[in-house]
Amino acid sequence: MKTLNKLMLVACATFSIIHLVMSQNQQGFISLDCGLPSNEPPYNEQFTNLTYISDANFIQGGKTGYIQNNSETVSVSKPNRVLRYFPVGIRNCYSLSVTQDTKYLIRTVFVYGNYDGLNSPPRFDLYLGTSTPLISVIELRPLPYHTYTTRTGSLRTLAHLYFSYSDKIISYPKDVYDRIWQPYFELEWTQITTTLNVTDSSNGYAPPRDAITTAAIPTNASEPLTIIWSLETSDDETYGYLYFGEIQQLRANETREFNIVANGRVVYDSYSPMNFEADTVFNHASFKCEGAVCRLQLLRTPKSTLPPQMNAMEIFSAIYFPQSETSKDDVIAIKNIQSTYNLSRTSWQGDPCVPKQFSWIGLSCNVMDTSTAPRIITLYFLINSRDLSNNNLTGEVPEFLAKMTSLLVINLSGNNLRGSVPQSLLNRKKDGLKLS
Repeated sequence: MKTLNKLMLVACATFSIIHLVMSQNQQGFISLDCGLPSNEPPYNEQFTNLTYISDANFIQGGKTGYIQNNSETVSVSKPNRVLRYFPVGIRNCYSLSVTQDTKYLIRTVFVYGNYDGLNSPPRFDLYLGTSTPLISVIELRPLPYHTYTTRTGSLRTLAHLYFSYSDKIISYPKDVYDRIWQPYFELEWTQITTTLNVTDSSNGYAPPRDAITTAAIPTNASEPLTIIWSLETSDDETYGYLYFGEIQQLRANETREFNIVANGRVVYDSYSPMNFEADTVFNHASFKCEGAVCRLQLLRTPKSTLPPQMNAMEIFSAIYFPQSETSKDDVIAIKNIQSTYNLSRTSWQGDPCVPKQFSWIGLSCNVMDTSTAPRIITLYFLINSRDLSNNNLTGEVPEFLAKMTSLLVINLSGNNLRGSVPQSLLNRKKDGLKLS
């Protein structure tokens, strides 16, 4: 029995997150070809027909690189042949417009391709690297709000698996949400398939047809169907979404019934797949795995005349974001400052206060705890600040600064601002605001 972490080696350059923040017509899809020059028109990818556009309007910094053409990269798809790399800046952030209260599958792809001729793939985090970070593709796919629910946190994809001898990857357009399904099979299993139609009654999870018209059963009918996967640590939490559908014509005296057992605990007993209907079984609560090794088993019940079967499975680990996003009102105000004074600095991207150690240069934040939104409390417009367009600020003092109710200090000295200070700001001085 092998564990699924071995399977994941072939996909170690990609990750996806399902996070709170559709179809065949790509409605709501965002597909960015990172590094594609801004003067290049949108194009449709050859195999998926998905439309990709340049990322130039969503990022301030970075440079374009091209992977080298050789026998190892000849099969690389067009979106992955160009990349954006970031030789400068402590943080480089993409700003994407999404629909509030919509769930998204977020997928990023990193293809090194020896673009710099150094034969040294970089190592980096998504917010800080020990070498030059790069990115090839960013993809956002909206999901039905009632799917992939968690009590807290978000989900990181470990695997989308369908159980088949096949070597084919399933993705868009066969999967309407553009999930990427990999075939997976064990030596102890036997494959069963059908050419008949399997109805989708999976409550919005919409598994692709090719994933639910095939299934695995244990070759030894008295043995359980067992799947093992690994987590990074024993403290990690995991979720599983299981897809079942009876794809064999059962005789009157035949029954397929089994218990679903996770790490030795029954999470669903006496389950029988529906005849030629796809069903999704999951638990809203996550579970941990001793020694970071997870074991899922389908155990045949005494009543059953047939071995257990499963068609497909999705595996996730839980992600908990360590800090709330900056106060919405403060973000709107600071963005207005950027717009009013045409401030274009690489460090002024993404969330102004988070991560705390990489907050925007030129301001300070009041970070209380992980459940409270940080507030911008000090904004410095200093003469020698490189992050404020050399301080050549012109125009009138904007009144919206007064709306930043937690702001304690505003220093606008040494600039070419004109006009009088708005009365709303003068009123704030009475409340302790330091304005100079």
